[in-house]
Amino acid sequence: MGTDKNIQIIKICGLLRRLAAIFYDCILLSAVLFFSTFIMMPFTQGQAIASGNLPFSIYIFCISCLYFTWQWTHGGQTLGMLAWKIKLKEINSANVSWRKAAIRFLLAIISLVFIGAGFFWSVFDTDKLAFHDRYSGTFLFIVPD
Repeated sequence: MGTDKNIQIIKICGLLRRLAAIFYDCILLSAVLFFSTFIMMPFTQGQAIASGNLPFSIYIFCISCLYFTWQWTHGGQTLGMLAWKIKLKEINSANVSWRKAAIRFLLAIISLVFIGAGFFWSVFDTDKLAFHDRYSGTFLFIVPD
């Protein structure tokens, strides 16, 4: 009797591993945003950018969005996710589209605004999906060794 050795069980990522990857990505994103702010210096003649500056806030938001969405659509992993062996896929196991990545990013921001409640949602979700995973049609899984 033959068996299919290519069948793999997908292990969904838990909250602690997810938070560890987020911590790594926050450090990396800080460096990216530092460099992005440095690029803006010629436009401000070296002066500090006033808090609440809407164009600058939009610029920083777009850089942050691009940091995550580009990596999610090009391999399914940010550098933090790579370090923690986590990968992102769409529910149908396809690679993540730009549309799904953008939706996931925006919903993750909403999750953060509500004191991270959307992330802790994964503890109570039957499929261990965070709020932004559930409603963007994506999931995080642990990459097998």
